[in-house]
Amino acid sequence: MIKERGLLIVLSGPSGVGKGTVRKELFSQPDTNYEYSISMTTRKPREGEVDGVDYFFKEREGFEKLIEEGKLLEYAEYVGNYYGTPIDYVNETLDAGRDVFLEIEVQGATQIREKAPHALFIFLAPPSLSELQDRLIGRGTESQEVIQNRIAAANEELEMMNLYDYVVENDEVELACERINAIILAEHCRRERVEKQYLAMLKGEK
Repeated sequence: MIKERGLLIVLSGPSGVGKGTVRKELFSQPDTNYEYSISMTTRKPREGEVDGVDYFFKEREGFEKLIEEGKLLEYAEYVGNYYGTPIDYVNETLDAGRDVFLEIEVQGATQIREKAPHALFIFLAPPSLSELQDRLIGRGTESQEVIQNRIAAANEELEMMNLYDYVVENDEVELACERINAIILAEHCRRERVEKQYLAMLKGEK
């Protein structure tokens, strides 16, 4: 059968909802076969974060040069820092038939929706706003002012849920991962994705 192009999977949601925790749990599972596309950011590393593993940490000037050169699939400035996705790696991996998993901010997902409308968009939602605030405070990595800015931004991001294909509540990390895996499996079986392969196969047999 003709090789299916990989699926671009976009996971995003409000700051503090647990995107990174869910992504790490997904990728710790032995049967996970997604390729993780590491985002680039100008913010400083948090304790324990490793360059090239959690993010590509870049100076602002270098990041803006990549924007000018069109080398980012998406980018956004969020709470004073840039975040973005290098484009070449994503396309090469998709063409090779591998699924690419992006964990990005909501602003970035909006840009990808315009550039890659056939991607799979999953919104990770908190059980409640009070739970979201507790998670942000519990991090202990940011000032009260930054936390309040993130909560204000989260309210706006929740209103952008309509741009996504699916919503997964992150009540428990393991359950959220089960739901995400089920969604991705279903997307690979969607008629629109497999029909062209079978039609091409039939034409080749004639």
